[in-house]
Amino acid sequence: MLRYLASRLCIAVLMVLLATLVIFLIANMVPGDPVLTQLGDIAANNPDMVAAFRHRWGLDLPLWDRYWIFLTGLFHGDLGISIGSQRPVLEDIAQYAPATVELSTIAFLLALIVGLPLGVVAAMKRDTWIDHLARSISLVGVSAPTFWLAFVMLAVFYGALEWAPGPGQISASTFPPPTITGIMLIDAPLAGDWDTFWDAAAHLVLPSIVLAASTLGLITRTTRAAMLEALSQDYIRVARAKGLVRRSIMLGHALPNALLPVVTLGGLAYAQLLTGTVLTESIFSWPGLGRYTFQSAVRLDFPAIMGITLVVAAIYVLVNLLVDLSYAALDPRVSRR
Repeated sequence: MLRYLASRLCIAVLMVLLATLVIFLIANMVPGDPVLTQLGDIAANNPDMVAAFRHRWGLDLPLWDRYWIFLTGLFHGDLGISIGSQRPVLEDIAQYAPATVELSTIAFLLALIVGLPLGVVAAMKRDTWIDHLARSISLVGVSAPTFWLAFVMLAVFYGALEWAPGPGQISASTFPPPTITGIMLIDAPLAGDWDTFWDAAAHLVLPSIVLAASTLGLITRTTRAAMLEALSQDYIRVARAKGLVRRSIMLGHALPNALLPVVTLGGLAYAQLLTGTVLTESIFSWPGLGRYTFQSAVRLDFPAIMGITLVVAAIYVLVNLLVDLSYAALDPRVSRR
């Protein structure tokens, strides 16, 4: 197991290093001129201001020199200075990341709590109305565009029925608690501010449902397919022949083996939720990394774009590493290969 862990760690480090090069090249090959975006048309026609701007942000240096500066700063924990906010990119990410982690985690837990049992029950009740309902829910979740579902949820539950609060992390009349972790559902109880806690929880309902929809559909379909495959194996027939009760066969024999593909999918789905919330956060005015990424892309803020993309790559590498380790824990044969 230690050898397997060491090999996976080495691969993870190599992948992050390769990601830095790819990210840097892509960010610097994006069409558009940050000078024109940041300075405007009038200032961009002033050669002295353009030269000063390019020198300030290192745009007058050769490409490989800029990459070396970026890599050197990275090893010192420095992702550069954002052109838009004039602050270190790492500080911006630290400010916006907690809101994204909060929303993505709630959405993932919602998808897991609903999708996993739904997939198991659908496999156990194959070709019944429960199975058809589960497949319909998963089909809608996977097929419905995020922006369309977000607008429908807002129009129905906020606009028409007025059951849910509007966009934002908290109401305009609510004061945020002192920042400890940056996550409202944690900081508010720590400050003893339960009114803010319930207000933040209410604001999480619609965006978390929208964000969880596609993941819920994938988890339901994958769990159902894995359970059906497990139930067709010989060891299930042997368990039935031994007279084991149906509940014991399902939960003790079929489900542990069916969880292997679900773990793989679940890890990647959580990473995707953490890094792919641009539309949801923009529509619901959620102050997370998704909105920050969109604003940085619009401004051609190269340091911010590279910093965010590197964080995204690191998240995927870390999640893949954790998935590999959990896969090896669930199936010891993996670590022996």
